[in-house]
Amino acid sequence: MDFGVIMFPTDFSIGPAELAIAVEERGLDALFLPDHTHIPVGSQADRLAADQIPEDYIHNLDVFAGLAVASAITERIRLGTGICLVAQRDPIIMAKQVASIDHISGGRFDFGVGVGWNSQEMANHGGLWADRFQRMHEHCEAMKAIWTQEKATYHGEFVNFDDVWSWPKPIQKPYPPILIGGGLMSTLDQVMQFGDGWIPMLPNHEEMERRDVRFAMMADLRGRAAAANREPISITTFRTPRDPAMIDQLRAAGVTRCIFGLKSAPADDVLRRLDRLVQFLETVR
Repeated sequence: MDFGVIMFPTDFSIGPAELAIAVEERGLDALFLPDHTHIPVGSQADRLAADQIPEDYIHNLDVFAGLAVASAITERIRLGTGICLVAQRDPIIMAKQVASIDHISGGRFDFGVGVGWNSQEMANHGGLWADRFQRMHEHCEAMKAIWTQEKATYHGEFVNFDDVWSWPKPIQKPYPPILIGGGLMSTLDQVMQFGDGWIPMLPNHEEMERRDVRFAMMADLRGRAAAANREPISITTFRTPRDPAMIDQLRAAGVTRCIFGLKSAPADDVLRRLDRLVQFLETVR
């Protein structure tokens, strides 16, 4: 089992370069960065766990800029989006960004994707909330075409283009792993349809019923993969609790990587938190 972290780099926190170096130096396996292009004022704060929008959601750096910096100064760790709001972004531009980071990093990019939670954020990008899952699907399929075809063509309801050239192509073949985020039962349909892995967010320790549902979904995904004659599908858990017993359960359930959240904060604070996480992980590796 691999272990990594996720954090919003912001204009008040440790930067993505220093964070990436620290993650790699401490022997961790992955760094994920979240994605919000903006947060509309008066957004649906009730959709989050907090009473109001956290400050790091508003002050975050662009996810692709942060990962580009991290990819250029590290050599080993996997680098990923956790998650990229692909339904809100132009797929031709995203295809170029993903392929470029995969190229710069030497093939270490994991493309975590999802639809997010904020309908107004999507509306500001010109999309309808009701269309979010179909847009995500089409954007991912269009990017696959660009990554794998010399002259790429794609025609869908929301994405349409005839022959286009776009380089570089990703180093990972046929393309970087697409990891689908979400906790709905329909999320597993999406994983089977156009994904390479699943990123579930784990409920907190007080939400035992929802946590049991996650474990049932993990077993369901294993069964679906076996029925489709696919290799076991990778599972990366976000918001993983620092609980050895829970990590043992996740390992037994087929989870391949656990990602732990870090609070956006200045460097001294984040580095202390990283050191405490590494000490904890010595007990569960």
